[in-house]
Amino acid sequence: MKLLSLNVGRPRAIDNAAESKSATGIDKRPVGGPVRVAAPGRKGVAGSGVAGDAVCSRQHHGGNDQAVYAFAREDLDGWERELGRTLPSGSFGENLTTQGLDISGALIGERWRIGPEVVLEVTTSRIPCLTFQQHMGERGWVKRFTRKGAPGAYLRVITPGEIRAGDPIEVAHRPDHDVTVALTFRAEMTERELLPRLLAAGDALHPEVWDEARKYVEKQRSGGGAG
Repeated sequence: MKLLSLNVGRPRAIDNAAESKSATGIDKRPVGGPVRVAAPGRKGVAGSGVAGDAVCSRQHHGGNDQAVYAFAREDLDGWERELGRTLPSGSFGENLTTQGLDISGALIGERWRIGPEVVLEVTTSRIPCLTFQQHMGERGWVKRFTRKGAPGAYLRVITPGEIRAGDPIEVAHRPDHDVTVALTFRAEMTERELLPRLLAAGDALHPEVWDEARKYVEKQRSGGGAG
């Protein structure tokens, strides 16, 4: 298992029907040499945990619990075959393009050691948005990506430091529950009845997702329906 590519994005203007004109850092490109990774700070204020990487829409992106985004090269290769076009590392807006790592099967709270210093912890799955669809230029992209069920993972920084392409990745810790990235994605996107299962991940789960699952359980208990 290794870090195949380390990718950062610069701000780029886009036409967004919901916001008129806005900017995005989703177009990420591989960089050489060491790059520092550290907890960026509170969501809504802070951006990426990867130095030099732009996060423009901070209401939904960035912050300590979404400091780094990882996607498997194997899944990119699958999309290449399906779409019939080349997808360079970073194409899905990921900071880390991994090789040999089962990201969909990673557990919430699982910790990865990358290189000699950095430790990251899996917090939740990626949720596809219209900016992603616009970036990809594929009709119905959000629905297609959702059906695939391999969303990639957001991570928080436990131990900061420098990483670079080619660094080995080691799974340093796997918690004792069955809440995977794939399960979290399904619960969020298509099978909300799975939300109660996410609570088993405890504090490791992204706090917004944990709160969503908690509210779902409370609504069920009060007879409020699936909602």
